Amino acid sequence: MIKENLKALIDYRLQQADESLQAAAVLFEKELYRPSVNRSYYAMYYAVMGLLAAEKKETSKHSGVIALFDRDFVKKGLFTKDFSRWLHAAFDMRQRSDYPTRSLELDRACRSFSERESPYNLSASSWAG
Repeated sequence: MIKENLKALIDYRLQQADESLQAAAVLFEKELYRPSVNRSYYAMYYAVMGLLAAEKKETSKHSGVIALFDRDFVKKGLFTKDFSRWLHAAFDMRQRSDYPTRSLELDRACRSFSERESPYNLSASSWAG
């Protein structure tokens, strides 16, 4: 029963990641860059939460999620440092886009972040076995 609950939680986190990624694409297409950055970050965040759930680890803070990802997945070589940099950059960009005063520089930064392409397929649906 516990394994079923864990699998359900992992599936739920990956579904959240996939939906956030889809929402980010729609928002970006409509030139809504700040909310697109938010959804892009949350796609990454939920995917990492799924990884942590698989390892039976959790934390209540975003910074804790990032720290556990770095310690348990990047430092062990399971993910490249690029993934860590992308996650840190996305977190920072989301913070700056969600909470500051609006500025042209911020809009440009959000657009730049959203337009970056990864050589990796980060779609949660591609992780399903």
